[in-house]
Amino acid sequence: MKKRVLITGAAGFLGSHLCDRFIKEGYHVIAMDNLITGDLKNLEHLFPNPDFEFYHHDVTKYIHVPGSLDYILHFASPASPIDYLKIPIQTLKVGAMGTHNCLGLAKAKGARILVASTSEVYGDPLIHPQTEEYWGNVNPVGPRGVYDEAKRYMESITMAYHTFHKVETRIIRIFNTYGPRMRLNDGRALPAFIGQALRGENITVFGDGSQTRSFCYVSDLVEGIYRLLLSDYVNPVNIGNPDEISLKDFAEEVLSLTGNAVKIIYKPLPVDDPKQRKPDITKAKAILNWEPKVNRAEGLKDTYNYFKSLPPEEWFKQPKEFVSSK
Repeated sequence: MKKRVLITGAAGFLGSHLCDRFIKEGYHVIAMDNLITGDLKNLEHLFPNPDFEFYHHDVTKYIHVPGSLDYILHFASPASPIDYLKIPIQTLKVGAMGTHNCLGLAKAKGARILVASTSEVYGDPLIHPQTEEYWGNVNPVGPRGVYDEAKRYMESITMAYHTFHKVETRIIRIFNTYGPRMRLNDGRALPAFIGQALRGENITVFGDGSQTRSFCYVSDLVEGIYRLLLSDYVNPVNIGNPDEISLKDFAEEVLSLTGNAVKIIYKPLPVDDPKQRKPDITKAKAILNWEPKVNRAEGLKDTYNYFKSLPPEEWFKQPKEFVSSK
């Protein structure tokens, strides 16, 4: 019998790449997404596969999956500022109620569950680079708090299910990731920069551009997720690329790649925007024997070629309008 894995948020950027990986590894994949930010185009190549099935479902509602489950990967959540600032209540609900439902399902099925946390649990960090032992510097009532605190709660309830109900749990803290299937209009730095360049617009950098990020290519991240799921380690693990770069320098790299004759312009820094972001991956190296392999120049080229191959109307597509949450 093939092992069965449920992947929530499966139609999103990371979720769809995880579906590909688990199909490749010989699993039966059950994909779940309410499509509020995901897109079925990311999965359409898998629909003919008999080992793939899709459920259009909101994980904040009761989850029913017939049959056995070996693993659950909980990746359902808005993940970009443009999304979670527009749908703050849905963001909180999927981190709290959605995680609760997934953990309940894992308990009922005797499945191991991996939950997708984020480097945003560190907030605007006061230590650098960020280790898993750092508790963070988060503003719970600021505009980003709906995402940051949803993920911090996710980690807490996951660990509670592990210690109280003895559920097999894994927690990954994901740092900035990029690659094909990102949305050009999702508000994150890389697709925003490339989208502006493709449209012939000036590239917008917030603040003075000195704030840093560390970008990990999606195939490296998926490898880290896969290894963590199959490991015996229950505490949070940072997965990301420690190759740090300022956003100003990153914008210049994108400009050089695209060859477009546009300028970099500067706008005020958003509230609570982290000034530094760099993972300490000592644990990932020691426990998972993992470190990133794809350098930024190679990953950027692949990502740019993907965006450039999209129909031009996609370059100008506006962000989704969301239905207000109760």
